[in-house]
Parts: sequence; structure tokens; C-alpha cells
Amino acid sequence: MIRQCSENDFETIYAIINDAATAYRGAIPEDRWNDPYMSHNELRHEIDNGVIFCGYEDTGELIGVMGIQTIQDVMLIRHAYVRPARQQEGIGGKLLTELRQKATNPLLIGTWADAFWAIRFYEKHGFRVVSPEEKNRLLKKYWTIPERQVETSVVLAESDAEL
Repeated sequence: MIRQCSENDFETIYAIINDAATAYRGAIPEDRWNDPYMSHNELRHEIDNGVIFCGYEDTGELIGVMGIQTIQDVMLIRHAYVRPARQQEGIGGKLLTELRQKATNPLLIGTWADAFWAIRFYEKHGFRVVSPEEKNRLLKKYWTIPERQVETSVVLAESDAEL
């Protein structure tokens, strides 16, 4: 079952993000890696800034999360993670499909350039990597991230999106 997460899910969201983010160790530049990957304060900041999480629940347990955030005239997919033991079961795809159906504006996704598995996942679901010039423009317009992260990231857009 997919449902919108509530404040009661905060600690579970935090645990899922940090458990699943270990896959990024080595793909994220060392100077951008944190342990834990996302702190409680960072997660609280994301939620306070409009990231709404949907979760995939199985037998009463939240096992995957994906956020969506409206910024100006687009919607960003944010913080998409599935518990490591439940990956490769289609849960991420189900969450992405749900958020796409709810989207009222073009969707954009930012991820690390060396996270080839994440890029491949989004491409499989109809997104395309934008050009480096477009990536730089979009990251600076819609995200608030350090320049180092801009350098080491990619942006994906829906294949038919006009930005």
C-alpha cells in the first residue's frame, strides 16, 4: 500500500534514508559524504521546506519512501529510498508511478552523476538525463545545493518535458 507519510513516520523515514544511502558510499565524492548521510536536522529542514513523503507499506511496515516538492513551476522527486533488504522488488517504481500521477507540474530529479544504478532506474521509468548546460541551469534555479554538488550531479527530466 502506498500512503502519504505523517509526522509519526519521521524516525522511520530517517532510518530508511540512511540505511539505503549506504549504497552511495564511494559514488558520492568523499567531501560530500556524511555519516549518517542525512541528519535529523537535515530531514526536518527538507520537510519544513515542503518535501512531502509518500511511503510504501507492507504488512504494516514502511519499507520505502519517496518525496515530492513543488518549487516554482516544477516538482522535484526527492529522497527516494527503499530498505536494502527489499530493493529490486519494484517498490521504487510503484512509488515513482504514484508521485507521477499526483504531479501537476513537470517532474525533475537530481542525483549523483556516479550513481549509475539510480540514473538507470529513472531512465527505465521514462526520464532522460539533460545536457550539462541544462543541468547547471536547472540545479541553480530549483535546488539549493553547494557548487561542489552541482559539479557532481545530474538532472533527469521526463522525456516529454519542456523546461
